[in-house]
Amino acid sequence: MRLCSYIHFIVALFAFPNTDTVKTVPSVDLNRYAGKWYEIARYTLWFEKGMDQVTAEYILQPNKKWVKVINSGYKNGRLKNIVGKAFISDSTNSKLRVQFFWPFRGDYWIIDLAEDYSWAVVSDRKKSSLWILSRTPQLDEAILDQLMDKLMQLGYDKDRIYFTKQN
Repeated sequence: MRLCSYIHFIVALFAFPNTDTVKTVPSVDLNRYAGKWYEIARYTLWFEKGMDQVTAEYILQPNKKWVKVINSGYKNGRLKNIVGKAFISDSTNSKLRVQFFWPFRGDYWIIDLAEDYSWAVVSDRKKSSLWILSRTPQLDEAILDQLMDKLMQLGYDKDRIYFTKQN
């Protein structure tokens, strides 16, 4: 009897996946997405605590199904870097899985993107991470306000958003 209950639980878990997921942009041109991005705002995760002047650089790897990722930022006046890989998860290139420490990978879903690739919004499937990125250290205030309004409508927590200091 107990085994039957466990089997029903497992079947239900996979038959009814969590519908509280974000939607990604329809497609991403990784050649245009590659390059340096400045972090404008984020949900601060443990590895980013106390960091400012944060940037991320994405470098395409020819003939490979991953992108090199270099995250940099200053903590207590010292530059910190970490290098990882972003694995392409789907044919749209809008869902990636980023790995900085083997074997752990996290979602990197591009949920909003400027037509000219001047800014991007990245999250994970459950809205537990968030980054607003820009090609420049400062993002136009009107654009940032629009993005914030959209994020609030999508259920993101305004109180968790930290605005990164950039020089």
